[in-house]
Amino acid sequence: MPNPKRRHSQQRSAKRRTHYKAVASTLSTDSTTGEKHVRHRAHVSEGKLYYKGKVVAEQTPIKK
Repeated sequence: MPNPKRRHSQQRSAKRRTHYKAVASTLSTDSTTGEKHVRHRAHVSEGKLYYKGKVVAEQTPIKK
């Protein structure tokens, strides 16, 4: 395996890392519930799981 002959400077490493940024996730408003959620993800509202404005699954109460 090739190894560097000399140590990379801190400035060289910092130049490489300048492109790594934190990006805020895009939010959308659901057409049926009106809630904000992360795009292209299912979200829960009032015990129901919604995706693209449609109910995908409902939460059933657990009987003891």
